[in-house]
Amino acid sequence: MINVMDKTLSIGEVVAELPNANRVFAEYGIDFCCGGHRKLYDVIQEQKLDETNIYEALKNVQEERINSYQGENFGDMSATALTDYIEDTHHSYTRKALPEIAELLNTIARVHGKNHEELFEVYRLFGMLKSDLEQHLIKEETILFPDFENEEVNKAEIQRVSDEIIQEHEAAGEILTKLRTITNQFRAPEDGCGTYRLVYQLLEELETDLHQHIHLENNILLKEYDKR
Repeated sequence: MINVMDKTLSIGEVVAELPNANRVFAEYGIDFCCGGHRKLYDVIQEQKLDETNIYEALKNVQEERINSYQGENFGDMSATALTDYIEDTHHSYTRKALPEIAELLNTIARVHGKNHEELFEVYRLFGMLKSDLEQHLIKEETILFPDFENEEVNKAEIQRVSDEIIQEHEAAGEILTKLRTITNQFRAPEDGCGTYRLVYQLLEELETDLHQHIHLENNILLKEYDKR
C-alpha cells in the first residue's frame, strides 16, 4: 500500500493504487489521465491548490479502500484481462455515447444556435473528438491490444504504437478541456431546454469515462508493458 503523503508519487501511481482518488482529482481539476505521469505535489504547487485538503481527502479514500476493498484491482490484472475490461466497459460505452450525443447536439444547435452561438463551436469540437475516438478504438482493438498478447511482436513496434496511442489520448484530453471551458463546466444556460441540459450531462459523463479509460491505459497497461 502506497503512502499517499509521499511527494514523489505521480498522479497516475496514486490512481492506479486508489481508483477512487479520481474523484478527488476531478474535484480539484487535476488531470489524472493524460497528466498521470506528473508528480502530484508539483501539480498542486503549480495550480496553487490546497495541499492539506487534497492529501487529507486522499487519506480518506485510502482508508475507505482498506475498510471495504471493493471494486476492481486493476493493477493486479494481467494485460489480457485489463484489455478485455477496457473493451467491454469503456469502448462499449464510448461507441454508444458518441452517436447519441452527436444527434442531440445537432438538435440543440438548430434550436438554440441563434441565441447561443457557442453551440457551433461545441458541435465542431465534439465532431473532431468523435472522429478521433472512433479510429482510436479500432487501432487499440486491432493493433495495440493483440500485440500485448503476441510475444513474437517486436517490442520497438509496440512502443511505436503505444507512443501514437498516448499522443491521441493527449489530443482527446485537449479537446475535452476546451469543451469543458466553452460549456461553462457543462452547465446549460438558464433558457436551455431539457435536451440542452441532457447533452451537457452526457458530455460530462463522456469526459469522466474517457478520463478513467485513458488512465487505465497510460498509467497501468502501458506502464506494465514497459516493465517487461
